[in-house]
Amino acid sequence: MQFKTDTSPFFFSTSNVNTLMLQVLLALMPGTLVMMYFFGWGVLFNIVLAIVFAVTLEAIALYLRKRPVITFLGDFSAIVTAWLLALTLPPLMPWWIVFIGVFFAIIIAKHLYGGLGYNPFNPAMVGFAVLIISFPFEMTQWIQPQSPGHQLYGFIDSLKMVLNAANTPDWDAITMATPLDEVKTGLRSGQHYEQIIKQSPYLQNELQNTWLYSSLAFLLGGLWLLYKKVIDWRIPVALLTTLAGMSFMFHLYDSDQYGSTLLHLFSGAAMLGAFFIATDPVSASTTPLGKLFYGASIGFFIYVIRTWGNYPDAVAFSVLIMNMAVPMIDYYTQPRVLGYKSALVPKKESRNTKQ
Repeated sequence: MQFKTDTSPFFFSTSNVNTLMLQVLLALMPGTLVMMYFFGWGVLFNIVLAIVFAVTLEAIALYLRKRPVITFLGDFSAIVTAWLLALTLPPLMPWWIVFIGVFFAIIIAKHLYGGLGYNPFNPAMVGFAVLIISFPFEMTQWIQPQSPGHQLYGFIDSLKMVLNAANTPDWDAITMATPLDEVKTGLRSGQHYEQIIKQSPYLQNELQNTWLYSSLAFLLGGLWLLYKKVIDWRIPVALLTTLAGMSFMFHLYDSDQYGSTLLHLFSGAAMLGAFFIATDPVSASTTPLGKLFYGASIGFFIYVIRTWGNYPDAVAFSVLIMNMAVPMIDYYTQPRVLGYKSALVPKKESRNTKQ
């Protein structure tokens, strides 16, 4: 027999978790393939290394905690965490940086809190946050995407760069700023938004196709998850609506100093975050009203940090901030219980109530 519940830890049998995680992995495939096409073998190396490290660390943690290793490894949760973290890392990332990120995701953010179902923070985003703070230079070295005038490194050369970062070429010759980073840097230097767009070959027509196609591919995967009812519509819709609304209003107010709605929605990790990260069933809000507030708040913080903060993208920090608020959100957004006027059920019945 299988059971369903609306409160953590959201599962009672590993078969339910297996199905959920496999659907998520399937939905990630379109975006992963598009990123591999534009950024080459480095994307695949990030994923493979992250999965190997995650499964190994997961097995060690389960063994030390005296949990059934094979049973819990078979739920694919470690693979999903590793895959999501790998997609947020620049291609050709040195292997040891991938390991550090996975270590914090699996050991610190997941197992130190009791394992799957008990972690208050999204493990993949904890790993990313540690890396972006600890290694800001390496985490911003995105290679130039494949284009008619630029060819990517082959399999062997890419593998050598990942395994032996000391022999990598001049990074300035093969890397570029992401659209969000380029716009933020240009605006802070005094340039106008339209001027930045026109001067950059990767930002023509609002967005360079690399980031647009990647975002659309993750959007397609997210719609698949909605169709299969793996995730609830409230979080991604509230997140993207808030992000779109704020970017539209500020761009309308001053188009010279604030990026467009298309820039914020279809560059960076907005689509990946909305459908695959913010919707984590363990660390996200669980009530219907709470999911709307949770998603909208993430969208709000994404725009605030992107616009006035020090980081060009802000999905990880926004999700982690709202992870901390989930207990309070769920407490104050409980739906009304049948038979009570208030959503909060009184702890003790009145003494005059008939037994």
